[in-house]
Amino acid sequence: MASPTIVDPHLYLASQSPRRAELLTQIGVRFDRILPGIDENAITADEPRERVLRVARAKSLAVAPPRPLPVLAADTAVVCGNVELGKPADRDDAERMLRMLSNRSHWVYTAVVVRLGERCFEAVVATRVWFSNLDSSAIARYCDDDEPYDKAGAYAIQGRGAIFVRRIDGSYSNVVGLPLYETAALLRQAGIVF
Repeated sequence: MASPTIVDPHLYLASQSPRRAELLTQIGVRFDRILPGIDENAITADEPRERVLRVARAKSLAVAPPRPLPVLAADTAVVCGNVELGKPADRDDAERMLRMLSNRSHWVYTAVVVRLGERCFEAVVATRVWFSNLDSSAIARYCDDDEPYDKAGAYAIQGRGAIFVRRIDGSYSNVVGLPLYETAALLRQAGIVF
Protein backbone atom coordinates (compact mmCIF):
# COMPACT_ATOMS: atom_id res chain seq x y z
CA MET A 1 0.00 0.00 0.00
CA ALA A 2 1.41 3.38 -1.01
CA SER A 3 1.99 6.01 1.64
CA PRO A 4 -0.22 9.08 1.56
CA THR A 5 1.28 12.04 -0.26
CA ILE A 6 1.41 15.36 1.52
CA VAL A 7 0.28 17.75 -1.21
CA ASP A 8 1.14 20.99 0.56
CA PRO A 9 4.75 20.57 1.73
CA HIS A 10 4.78 21.11 5.45
CA LEU A 11 6.93 19.72 8.21
CA TYR A 12 8.42 20.41 11.59
CA LEU A 13 12.02 21.58 11.69
CA ALA A 14 13.71 20.36 14.88
CA SER A 15 16.44 23.00 14.76
CA GLN A 16 17.06 26.57 15.79
CA SER A 17 19.60 27.10 12.99
CA PRO A 18 18.71 30.12 10.86
CA ARG A 19 20.79 28.64 8.03
CA ARG A 20 18.77 25.43 7.91
CA ALA A 21 15.57 27.49 7.91
CA GLU A 22 16.87 29.61 5.00
CA LEU A 23 17.88 26.53 3.01
CA LEU A 24 14.48 24.86 3.45
CA THR A 25 12.76 28.10 2.43
CA GLN A 26 15.04 28.25 -0.62
CA ILE A 27 13.65 24.93 -1.92
CA GLY A 28 10.04 25.87 -1.15
CA VAL A 29 9.42 23.77 1.95
CA ARG A 30 6.95 25.18 4.47
CA PHE A 31 7.77 24.36 8.07
CA ASP A 32 7.16 25.19 11.68
CA ARG A 33 9.97 25.08 14.20
CA ILE A 34 9.78 22.69 17.09
CA LEU A 35 12.90 22.84 19.24
CA PRO A 36 14.41 19.67 20.66
CA GLY A 37 15.64 19.90 24.24
CA ILE A 38 18.69 17.66 24.15
CA ASP A 39 22.27 17.98 25.33
CA GLU A 40 24.18 17.42 22.09
CA ASN A 41 27.49 17.28 23.96
CA ALA A 42 26.33 14.21 25.88
CA ILE A 43 26.02 12.21 22.64
CA THR A 44 29.26 10.53 21.67
CA ALA A 45 30.57 8.12 19.04
CA ASP A 46 33.94 6.95 17.81
CA GLU A 47 33.48 8.53 14.37
CA PRO A 48 32.12 12.00 13.49
CA ARG A 49 29.75 10.50 10.90
CA GLU A 50 28.16 8.30 13.55
CA ARG A 51 28.04 11.11 16.14
CA VAL A 52 26.18 13.54 13.86
CA LEU A 53 23.73 10.79 12.94
CA ARG A 54 23.11 9.97 16.61
CA VAL A 55 22.54 13.65 17.40
CA ALA A 56 20.14 14.11 14.47
CA ARG A 57 18.22 10.99 15.51
CA ALA A 58 18.03 12.23 19.11
CA LYS A 59 16.73 15.61 17.94
CA SER A 60 14.04 13.97 15.82
CA LEU A 61 12.92 11.82 18.75
CA ALA A 62 13.03 14.63 21.33
CA VAL A 63 10.10 16.52 19.86
CA ALA A 64 6.40 15.73 20.08
CA PRO A 65 4.81 17.13 16.91
CA PRO A 66 1.28 18.39 17.50
CA ARG A 67 0.20 17.13 14.04
CA PRO A 68 1.21 13.96 12.15
CA LEU A 69 3.71 15.68 9.88
CA PRO A 70 7.33 14.80 9.17
CA VAL A 71 10.02 16.02 11.57
CA LEU A 72 13.32 17.04 10.02
CA ALA A 73 16.42 17.12 12.22
CA ALA A 74 20.07 17.61 11.31
CA ASP A 75 23.49 17.96 12.85
CA THR A 76 26.76 19.18 11.33
CA ALA A 77 30.38 18.59 12.32
CA VAL A 78 33.56 20.18 11.00
CA VAL A 79 36.52 17.80 11.28
CA CYS A 80 40.15 18.77 10.70
CA GLY A 81 42.56 15.87 10.97
CA ASN A 82 41.16 13.90 13.89
CA VAL A 83 39.75 16.96 15.68
CA GLU A 84 36.07 17.88 15.61
CA LEU A 85 35.65 21.64 15.67
CA GLY A 86 32.44 22.80 17.29
CA LYS A 87 31.29 26.36 17.76
CA PRO A 88 34.06 28.48 19.24
CA ALA A 89 33.76 29.34 22.93
CA ASP A 90 35.37 32.77 22.47
CA ARG A 91 37.68 34.79 20.22
CA ASP A 92 40.81 32.86 21.19
CA ASP A 93 39.04 29.61 20.34
CA ALA A 94 37.83 30.98 16.98
CA GLU A 95 41.33 32.14 16.08
CA ARG A 96 42.76 28.74 17.09
CA MET A 97 40.28 26.94 14.83
CA LEU A 98 40.99 29.19 11.86
CA ARG A 99 44.74 28.70 12.30
CA MET A 100 44.12 24.94 12.33
CA LEU A 101 42.07 25.13 9.10
CA SER A 102 44.57 27.42 7.34
CA ASN A 103 46.25 26.03 4.21
CA ARG A 104 44.76 22.54 4.51
CA SER A 105 41.61 20.57 3.92
CA HIS A 106 38.92 19.51 6.35
CA TRP A 107 35.64 17.60 6.22
CA VAL A 108 32.10 18.77 6.91
CA TYR A 109 29.63 16.03 7.83
CA THR A 110 25.90 16.61 8.09
CA ALA A 111 23.37 14.00 9.14
CA VAL A 112 19.75 14.54 8.13
CA VAL A 113 16.91 12.56 9.66
CA VAL A 114 13.30 12.79 8.51
CA ARG A 115 10.92 11.01 10.88
CA LEU A 116 7.30 10.36 10.01
CA GLY A 117 5.64 8.46 12.83
CA GLU A 118 7.59 5.22 13.26
CA ARG A 119 9.31 5.51 9.88
CA CYS A 120 12.71 7.17 9.65
CA PHE A 121 14.70 8.25 6.60
CA GLU A 122 18.37 9.14 7.07
CA ALA A 123 21.44 10.35 5.21
CA VAL A 124 24.95 11.45 6.17
CA VAL A 125 26.72 13.70 3.67
CA ALA A 126 30.44 14.52 3.60
CA THR A 127 32.04 17.49 1.85
CA ARG A 128 35.75 18.20 1.70
CA VAL A 129 36.77 21.85 2.00
CA TRP A 130 40.20 23.33 1.22
CA PHE A 131 41.21 26.57 2.94
CA SER A 132 43.74 29.08 1.68
CA ASN A 133 46.71 30.17 3.77
CA LEU A 134 45.39 32.59 6.41
CA ASP A 135 47.75 35.06 8.00
CA SER A 136 47.17 36.33 11.52
CA SER A 137 45.81 39.69 10.34
CA ALA A 138 43.15 38.03 8.12
CA ILE A 139 42.11 35.82 11.04
CA ALA A 140 41.97 38.80 13.41
CA ARG A 141 39.86 40.87 10.98
CA TYR A 142 37.43 37.99 10.52
CA CYS A 143 37.14 37.48 14.28
CA ASP A 144 36.35 41.20 14.74
CA ASP A 145 32.96 40.39 13.24
CA ASP A 146 30.17 38.29 14.83
CA GLU A 147 30.17 35.77 11.98
CA PRO A 148 32.50 33.05 13.32
CA TYR A 149 31.01 32.66 16.78
CA ASP A 150 27.90 30.56 16.18
CA LYS A 151 29.39 28.39 13.43
CA ALA A 152 31.06 25.00 13.70
CA GLY A 153 34.67 25.46 12.66
CA ALA A 154 34.39 29.24 13.23
CA TYR A 155 33.52 30.17 9.64
CA ALA A 156 30.53 30.68 7.38
CA ILE A 157 31.01 29.63 3.76
CA GLN A 158 27.83 31.55 2.89
CA GLY A 159 29.26 34.75 4.45
CA ARG A 160 32.61 36.48 4.61
CA GLY A 161 34.26 33.14 5.37
CA ALA A 162 33.82 32.28 1.68
CA ILE A 163 37.02 34.20 0.89
CA PHE A 164 39.02 31.57 2.79
CA VAL A 165 37.72 28.63 0.74
CA ARG A 166 39.91 27.63 -2.22
CA ARG A 167 37.66 24.79 -3.31
CA ILE A 168 35.16 22.20 -2.18
CA ASP A 169 34.50 18.63 -3.22
CA GLY A 170 30.86 17.82 -2.60
CA SER A 171 27.73 19.66 -1.56
CA TYR A 172 27.99 23.40 -0.91
CA SER A 173 24.69 23.45 1.00
CA ASN A 174 26.06 20.69 3.23
CA VAL A 175 28.80 23.07 4.38
CA VAL A 176 26.14 25.71 5.09
CA GLY A 177 24.30 23.17 7.27
CA LEU A 178 21.78 21.15 5.23
CA PRO A 179 22.58 19.14 2.07
CA LEU A 180 19.62 20.09 -0.11
CA TYR A 181 19.79 17.32 -2.71
CA GLU A 182 19.81 14.58 -0.09
CA THR A 183 17.26 16.39 2.10
CA ALA A 184 14.83 16.68 -0.83
CA ALA A 185 15.26 12.95 -1.53
CA LEU A 186 14.46 12.09 2.10
CA LEU A 187 11.42 14.37 2.10
CA ARG A 188 10.11 12.70 -1.07
CA GLN A 189 10.50 9.33 0.68
CA ALA A 190 8.37 10.75 3.50
CA GLY A 191 5.64 11.76 1.02
CA ILE A 192 6.44 15.43 0.47
CA VAL A 193 6.17 16.28 -3.23
CA PHE A 194 7.92 19.35 -4.64
